[in-house]
Amino acid sequence: MDILRTEGLTRQYGTGQTMVTALDHVDLQVERGQFVAIIGASGSGKSTLLHLLGGVDRPDGGKIFVEGVDIATFGEERLAQYRRRKVGLIYQFYNLIPTLSVKKNICLPMLLDNKEPGKERFDDIVRTLGLEDRLEHLPGQLSGGQQQRAAIGRALIYQPAILLADEPTGNLDRKNTEEIISLLKLSNRQYKQTILLITHDESVALEADRIIKIEDGKIISDKAVRF
Repeated sequence: MDILRTEGLTRQYGTGQTMVTALDHVDLQVERGQFVAIIGASGSGKSTLLHLLGGVDRPDGGKIFVEGVDIATFGEERLAQYRRRKVGLIYQFYNLIPTLSVKKNICLPMLLDNKEPGKERFDDIVRTLGLEDRLEHLPGQLSGGQQQRAAIGRALIYQPAILLADEPTGNLDRKNTEEIISLLKLSNRQYKQTILLITHDESVALEADRIIKIEDGKIISDKAVRF
């Protein structure tokens, strides 16, 4: 069953002779629980695709169905709710709030809705991430790998429909890269989490169920790695 589907998704920047087509009528389907890697050269359109799916940017044309609802039709308030509740975003540079503790950073999407995460789920996520003894630390007191673990916790806390990771290991060494990918795979298996991961690292991409390659704003290949 599809959890995500795009139809004719298009995004352009600039006008006239300076116009650049970042995405060119992209059709994409992702099933619930899949772990998908998206690869492509710099400027190929892969980050633009992720930003559109995450509600961070708006398309110039096409549709984006998440759990059967076209988010491309949302107004700003509903789109903000979507970003908090339905999608988990992980970036290369963590984007943690430096003045908040690790615990509050993880819980932030729910705190913004005046909600508290269930204790069992919170404890399970923190234990899985190995952050039990870091919850009262500030982000600046953590290593890069620990900060990315906290960012993953924040992305998972609301039980999002999809988790979008934009080069989450691009700022990490090989050991931390392997640990972060292992955690993403674990969340995929343990929580049946649907994941779309952008990476330039072929060894990372091969850990996914499926690899999509984008070039000049178009999907040029879509291959299953494992079934």
